[in-house]
Amino acid sequence: MDKPVYRAWFQSIHDPSERFSLDEVVYKASDGSLLEVVHDLEALGETSAESWKKLFRERSHATEWPYGSGVWGKKEWVLPGVDNENVVSMYEGHSNLFWADRYGRQLGIEDLWIKQCGNSHTGSFKDLGMTVLVSMVKEMISEGKAIPAVGCASTGDTSAALSAYAAAANIPAVVFLPRGKVSVAQLIQPVSNGAIVFALDTDFDGCMEIVREISDRDGIYLANSMNSLRIEGQKTVGIEICEQFDWEVPDWIVMPGGNLGNVSALAKGLDMAFDLGLIGRRPRIICAQAESANPLYLSYLKDFEVFEPIAARPTLATAIQIGNPVSIDKAIAALRRYDGIVEQASESEIADACARADRTGLFNCPHTGVALAAMEKMIRRGEIRKGERVVVVSTAHGLKFTDFKVKYHEMNLEGIGSEYPNPAIELPARYEDVRDEMMRQIERRFRS
Repeated sequence: MDKPVYRAWFQSIHDPSERFSLDEVVYKASDGSLLEVVHDLEALGETSAESWKKLFRERSHATEWPYGSGVWGKKEWVLPGVDNENVVSMYEGHSNLFWADRYGRQLGIEDLWIKQCGNSHTGSFKDLGMTVLVSMVKEMISEGKAIPAVGCASTGDTSAALSAYAAAANIPAVVFLPRGKVSVAQLIQPVSNGAIVFALDTDFDGCMEIVREISDRDGIYLANSMNSLRIEGQKTVGIEICEQFDWEVPDWIVMPGGNLGNVSALAKGLDMAFDLGLIGRRPRIICAQAESANPLYLSYLKDFEVFEPIAARPTLATAIQIGNPVSIDKAIAALRRYDGIVEQASESEIADACARADRTGLFNCPHTGVALAAMEKMIRRGEIRKGERVVVVSTAHGLKFTDFKVKYHEMNLEGIGSEYPNPAIELPARYEDVRDEMMRQIERRFRS
């Protein structure tokens, strides 16, 4: 029996008859709507669910190129047509599930897990999507297509991922950042990887307008999440979560939302696992937004019947300070399919949720703090119940945001009264002084 031929293509989210090859430079359908990558599920379905599970397990952490990657171990479900020689991978994925036992018990739930997507090469989940996009660009260049560079607008993490993968592939990268609105750790990543970095006097939405025009007029290949190749890598998060629970589906998956590609990606991966029989039910999805940048939340309050872009205000969660998300239509469709909920978090709630969880062994970025704060609200309201399994997707590593953490613990975050500060204790270098203060702190913190 011949091996099935696995195919995938771009398709309009509104008109299934409008299709494009994945090696075409195209980002939108003729009506202006986004595209999505569609797979031939009939061909994929010729392999049984148990056989897929076995194959994914065997490839996990393998050394055969490129299948040890958490993304490329599922190549047939992601980008089946790309030549393995053109895959650009850093063996991304396979990020750990942190059992947040102590934190969960403090909140009154028993089965809380944090999916640590920040434990990746550039420190965020964006690596999962960028490995797919840059691999496709490398394939296109090998076929003779004239692509002078890849480019993106970013509030930090996208530019870091693009710059690293493009550098590995020897493809020029151009990134546009809002000046003064990204952390030093995020800015230095694309600088270090040799990208052409522009810091513009605008916000993310303004940077997005520039990169779109550059893409349209000058042929720079667009690497933002409106390019649905990114979604193909990011969708493996949902599949991987189920795989890590031996294909048992959690009750809730919580993630922060800005440009909203991650929400639609999560649902897309779970859809494939469900449609191909690897899981037997769908979880519920919670999308968390910062109160300062909450257009999806405002639409949710109106049952998604109306969506209006907003001018996003400054937020600690800089990567999701987005008032006009590109993937709004896909995200709303995903939330409707998954009986989804949208919640918001204030700046104080974000900062305190990070600090509270950090006290139990985590080290959270502010965007993860948005998700944690939203989850805490739902637990207090009784919408998330004690015995339910909850997975929070942590999108980036806390080390990218040390300025925020230092200011919190020094109680210098503007407009925020730190509820869980833990500043360093400055004392003379005398044994008696140190011993007495140490014993007081142990008594106060752990025995009171």
